[in-house]
Amino acid sequence: MDNPKRLLLIDDDPNLILLAKDYLEFRGYEVVAASNGLEGLEAMRHFTPDLIICDVMMPEMDGYTFVETIRSNSATDWIPVIFLSARGQTADRVRGLTTGADVYMVKPFEPEELVAQVESSLKHTERLLQVQNVGIQPVIKLDREIELTPTETKVIQYVARGLSNREIAEVLGVSQRTIESHVSNMLGKTGLHNRTELARWAIESGLGKKPL
Repeated sequence: MDNPKRLLLIDDDPNLILLAKDYLEFRGYEVVAASNGLEGLEAMRHFTPDLIICDVMMPEMDGYTFVETIRSNSATDWIPVIFLSARGQTADRVRGLTTGADVYMVKPFEPEELVAQVESSLKHTERLLQVQNVGIQPVIKLDREIELTPTETKVIQYVARGLSNREIAEVLGVSQRTIESHVSNMLGKTGLHNRTELARWAIESGLGKKPL
C-alpha cells in the first residue's frame, strides 16, 4: 500500500495480538497494539486510526465502554470498529452492535476472515465519508412524507451502518427473507432504487444516527 491504513488492535490476549498484528502487517497495514480500552484511548491521543479492532472482555476498560467513549466524541465517532468476542449468542451480538460496533466477530476466527472484514469496513467507511462530503453527491430529497414502521426503522438503521440482510436477520432473530421484504417495502415507499440510496437517505435524514 502506498499510504497504508493505520489500525488500532486492542486485546488482552498477547498471543492473539501477535498473530493478528503479524498477519495484518503482512497484508500492508500499520498496526498499533493495546491491551485494554484505557491503553487504546491513550494510543488515540497520538494518532487517529482508520479502523479499530477491539476485544469485548478486558481488564481496566472493556470493549463496550471503550466504544461508547469514542462514539460520544465527534472527532472519533466515524471510526469503524470490529468487535472480537468469545461470546457468540444472539444477545451478545445485539449488544455489541447496538453499543456501536460495526462488525461482531466470534473467536476463534480465521485470519483471512479478519482481513476481509477489515477491508470491507474500510471501504464502507470511505463510501459513507464520500456521501457526507458536500458536493460529491447531491442530497437525496424525497417528494413525499415517509412513515416507517418501528421494525422498518430498525432495519434501515442497520442498513445505514453497512450490515447485510443476512447480518440484520441474525441480529433481529428473523429470516433473511423477512429483512429482504422490509427493504423492498421501504424502497417502494421512498421510490429509491437500491440499498445504497436507502442507506444514504437514512444517513442524510438523520435516521442512521438515532439509537437502535
